[in-house]
Amino acid sequence: MGGEFALRKPRNGIKCRRFDRCNTMRQTETELFSEETRERRRGRRRRINGSFFLDMIIFFRPCFSNFLFLSLFILSSSSSSVLSTETENLSPRNQTLRPLEELNKLKAINQHLRKINKPSVKTIHSPDGDIIDCVLSHQQPAFDHPRLRGQKPLDPPERPSGHNSRGLRPKSFQLWRMEGETCPEGTVPIRRTKQEDILRANSVSAFGKKLRHFRRDTSSNGHEHAVGYVSGEKYFGAKASINVWAPQVQNQYEFSLSQIWIISGSFGNDLNTIEAGWQVSPELYGDNYPRFFTYWTNDAYQATGCYNLLCSGFVQTNSQIAIGAAISPSSSFKGGQFDITLLIWKDPKHGNWWLEFGSGILVGYWPSFLFTHLREHASMVQYGGEVVNSSPFGAHTSTQMGSGHFAEDGFTKASYFRNIQVVDWDNNLVPSPNLRVLADHPNCYDIQGGSNKAWGNYFYYGGPGKNPKCP
Repeated sequence: MGGEFALRKPRNGIKCRRFDRCNTMRQTETELFSEETRERRRGRRRRINGSFFLDMIIFFRPCFSNFLFLSLFILSSSSSSVLSTETENLSPRNQTLRPLEELNKLKAINQHLRKINKPSVKTIHSPDGDIIDCVLSHQQPAFDHPRLRGQKPLDPPERPSGHNSRGLRPKSFQLWRMEGETCPEGTVPIRRTKQEDILRANSVSAFGKKLRHFRRDTSSNGHEHAVGYVSGEKYFGAKASINVWAPQVQNQYEFSLSQIWIISGSFGNDLNTIEAGWQVSPELYGDNYPRFFTYWTNDAYQATGCYNLLCSGFVQTNSQIAIGAAISPSSSFKGGQFDITLLIWKDPKHGNWWLEFGSGILVGYWPSFLFTHLREHASMVQYGGEVVNSSPFGAHTSTQMGSGHFAEDGFTKASYFRNIQVVDWDNNLVPSPNLRVLADHPNCYDIQGGSNKAWGNYFYYGGPGKNPKCP
């Protein structure tokens, strides 16, 4: 708006009824814009008022060929009259900077893509559109870290006692492996990041990071939770089986996840967390599939940490699982139920925090040097769901947590965590002592706990978000 317009001659076959008036009109147009240009150069550009529009309508009426131009001119000028002073004062010089800014942005994006997308020995195209690169394990992003450069992944540590790793292993539990594709030994499967993935983020620096929020026991920054938690002791790991669903997420800027948090430090600038679970995040992945994810931070989500392998940190050791790839199958309402078992524990020998998926599948580890407080132990463990409520249109979001149904609906309807355990100081898996439950907004998402022989400590949780009791 407020830009310059190029006048066009009448098209062939469209004649003016009064040729002399058309010539006069074009001459007057030229004089008008020449005068306007001179005034702009002298710094006295004036706003065109309504009486001028009326004169122009009368003057332009005989020449049909300029009708479209006149309509656009009036619309543009009328709109500019109600814009703010800042917008009105935008000069052509300022506008010409925008392509340069876009060019610099794309340059930064491509530079970041070259940094995180490593050379592969094999490429696999997943049915959901993902591209999985099989990258040599010592060339994965983790080894860009100065403390890891030139090293190789560590050997597996001793598992906690009381852990059963002999359960059935499904042949495939991610979409990229449905057609029998695998990565060779000595490589790790990494979901390739595309240009459009970063473009959905606010900036290159914000890509792959959670928005900062301080507390897990209250709502803040639009993040809402329904969790079970233990605190007050020293914890060295956690384990649980997590029901997998595909909740509806209202818009691109929200997500819904279910995960385990390993937490230490205060809920201020020194918060340390290790996180793993499944999430639906249209902004991060560009779709609504539930995806296996990891996360870490040592400064309360400020400068450090990231999702998955989108920065140097987490070291992957497995060639069967792609972190960030879609999980399949997922649960269905009143139908089949599917859950994933995750174990996170601190290696007593080297102090690194390891992650196991399912029965005995080691995914990798977070080196202990990434953290401050978690170098020693965790002071809290949480299990449960989290959503982002951006309050679209001034109302609560309709983004679902878990299955989208409240805890009271129970099995096959509500989402659950079962066999909830912690790892104690002696590397033993034990039932979570004094497990408490908390929901930030129980009218939107709630939680109910229990215990039995089959499931040990468990809880149902979730909800639909916006509803008559959660406007």
